[in-house]
Amino acid sequence: MNPHIPHILFVNPWIHDFAAYDVWAKPYGLLSLAAITRCHGYQVSYIDCLDRFHPRAGKTDPYIRNGRGPFRKKTIQKPGGLSDINRTYSRYGIEPEWFREDLSAIPKPDLIMVTSLMTYWAPGVRETISAIKKIFPTVPVFLGGIYASLCYDHACKHSGADRVLSGSTEKTILDIFETYFGYRELSLYNPDDPDTYPYPAFDLQRVINYVPILSSRGCPFSCAYCASGYLNDAFTQRKPEFVVEEIKYFNTRHGVRDFAFYDDALLVNAKSHAIPMLEQLVNDDVNVRFHLPNALHIREINEEIASLMYLAGFQTIRLGLETVEFQEKRHQLDRKVSEKEFYDAVNVLLSAGFEKDQVGAYLLCGLPDQTTASVESSIRTVLKSGITPVLSHYTPIPHTALWPKAVLSSRYDLEADPIYTNNAILPCQKEPFSWEKVLYLKNIIKEGSDNNKPAIPEMVEAGCASEKLGSTHN
Repeated sequence: MNPHIPHILFVNPWIHDFAAYDVWAKPYGLLSLAAITRCHGYQVSYIDCLDRFHPRAGKTDPYIRNGRGPFRKKTIQKPGGLSDINRTYSRYGIEPEWFREDLSAIPKPDLIMVTSLMTYWAPGVRETISAIKKIFPTVPVFLGGIYASLCYDHACKHSGADRVLSGSTEKTILDIFETYFGYRELSLYNPDDPDTYPYPAFDLQRVINYVPILSSRGCPFSCAYCASGYLNDAFTQRKPEFVVEEIKYFNTRHGVRDFAFYDDALLVNAKSHAIPMLEQLVNDDVNVRFHLPNALHIREINEEIASLMYLAGFQTIRLGLETVEFQEKRHQLDRKVSEKEFYDAVNVLLSAGFEKDQVGAYLLCGLPDQTTASVESSIRTVLKSGITPVLSHYTPIPHTALWPKAVLSSRYDLEADPIYTNNAILPCQKEPFSWEKVLYLKNIIKEGSDNNKPAIPEMVEAGCASEKLGSTHN
């Protein structure tokens, strides 16, 4: 008689928010865990509550914009503490009935692992776990990811999970299975060496419309608004040739054309990391498109790197400008860039051949003590440089240097519930909240473009993948 092979179900939960859009947002960490689990001989199933290509959703174009596109959504009741916000609140993803059917269609799992991303998406996580327990009431549900790590106590009390996992579960997954199943498989990877990990199990998706790539983890900088340092033990970089092989694998084996780098510090140590990686992509003539939803460090950009990125097929460039207050207030946020460095980086990117609508500069909006006039000044400076301003609504994040100030300045009790950290409501805006002020800033961006096209989704919507939570995509 063959021994029972444990069956683990991995679930990507619903989003509850005022706005959300698939801007190269995949559960990288969850699918990495699924790959590790599968390669060690366990049975694996996967259900994505955000699946844009669910068979009951009708026909969907997977390439609306380089693989991106809108999530299905349905209006739901706003959380009580946000009832004063005059915006529609929605569940993003598949219908609950479809989820129940998908759960019922798979064999009963022995363990269920749910991920989490934005802290203020906790209600969607809670609804997902509740739905799971109605179908599999006796199966333990483990919750990991960013919300679970940053708001561990809240997740333990309110998520409904039987166990909450904090930190990088990729390093401890076999320990967890040993504790739960009573035996341990021989490890086929080195938890401290990402180059030994199996490729994330993107093949578990119905459609692979794009693939995220991590060539490094963590960040050597300590920006006041970013949680990367808390979520990652250290800054580590993969060998360039291994990254290129992964890209070529998904391109040749699965026909993937669009790749999004999730790195927080792609260009750090460029001579030994980014440059040889880009050179190999160019020399091997890999015909793909690359996107950078996370910001590049501006001072690392030079003529050689700009030219290589252009030749390698980069289509979407984002710069981490954040604000044009280069002097007295800059040191309170980060030490990334001077005014001259910003203009120099823009010039070399445009000279390399990038169009201005391919290059954007993230500008934080809604920081504690920040005024509308300050953001407007930043927008006009970026427009003057010849590239696109991209508003990045500030999310107050626990365990960051700016969190105590955010707590003091917010009109909400941020420590009571992560729903109040939702960047769509600008919870730390110095002036009284007004959606009209936000629209005013967006209109400046629209009017500042030569072709007067509507703002691209990551400008106009909160809740996308480009927010500064770090790259622990578990």
